[in-house]
Amino acid sequence: MKRPDFLRSQRIVVKIGSSLLTKGGKGLDVSAIADWVAQIADLRQRGLDVLLVSSGSVAEGICRLNLSERPHSLHELQAAASVGQMGLVQAYENSFQKHRLHTAQVLLTHDDLSDRQRYLNARSTLLTLLGYGVVPIINENDTVATEEIRFGDNDTLAALLANLVEADLLVILTDQSGLFDSDPSVNEEAKLIGDIGVNASELDAMAGESRSGLGRGGMATKISAAKLAARSGAATMIASGYDKDVILRLVAGEQVGTFLKPDIARFVARKQWLAGHLQVKGYLSLDDGAVRVLKESGKSLLAVGITAVEGVFKRGDLVSCVDFSGHEVARGLVNYATSDVELIKGRSSDDFEVLLGYSDDAEVIHRDNLVLL
Repeated sequence: MKRPDFLRSQRIVVKIGSSLLTKGGKGLDVSAIADWVAQIADLRQRGLDVLLVSSGSVAEGICRLNLSERPHSLHELQAAASVGQMGLVQAYENSFQKHRLHTAQVLLTHDDLSDRQRYLNARSTLLTLLGYGVVPIINENDTVATEEIRFGDNDTLAALLANLVEADLLVILTDQSGLFDSDPSVNEEAKLIGDIGVNASELDAMAGESRSGLGRGGMATKISAAKLAARSGAATMIASGYDKDVILRLVAGEQVGTFLKPDIARFVARKQWLAGHLQVKGYLSLDDGAVRVLKESGKSLLAVGITAVEGVFKRGDLVSCVDFSGHEVARGLVNYATSDVELIKGRSSDDFEVLLGYSDDAEVIHRDNLVLL
């Protein structure tokens, strides 16, 4: 299996684990952070979008508070996260500033991405930051998250972000060389898996739990994350963050770590998600010009091409686009609620601020959130 050269990609999500960041729990490894940041800065200079998912706030808080072990109660974990997040962000900010790159802290909970309106809001914010050339640094909001709304680990968060921004590649850096066919700490004959399909049946037998005690994710969560990332067509690479220039080497397609190839094409995966896993909340009737533009040009749906609105929906809901005869031509996540679309249908986006009292997205449905049927 030949590895792709992801230097030709547009967008990459990099996740760095707690054990790496804190030298096994001894405090933030500032020199290692500087090295990873330098690699990310290199990718940014080549025109790639990079989002950084960073663990380590709880682990750093444990060090700062001189705790002997990771707390078990939720409020103690939240307190440790609050303290540790300060040092974590400061370390990243100092390193990125040396490369004249701006950063942004983004804290999320599972609830933010399971609610479709907040999903779109998060997506819009992250894409806007990338458009400004900013490197978003994302972590789970451990300070306020409860057990019911936790991602469970930052591997899962990173995979969901890959779905959210339609990344080409998810890089998971860990303290292991990659994925092995058995536990290397028990079996000296364990072999590193170089390349494998994300849905290969033998994957589940290779997964192990986290041994460091610092993070919540082991290899099992990394395999699960790779499967999640594949829903939007993203490939996943798992490798040791200790390897020199590991991010650059992975992105260049070098045989490092484990490459988990998505078994489904990006467009097909997203089409299945939009067309099959969400309930249609309303219908937009389109004129012939809008139908032609969608079918032939693959562009976004603008308000000027909408002739009628049916149903009750809010921002982020799935709506169906139909032609003059009532035949469904597309589905997508709408950027405006029913009442707003009624006001702007048939009008130019230049009129939105006068009609609505505000101006947000120029598109009623962005092409990235729309699939033809």
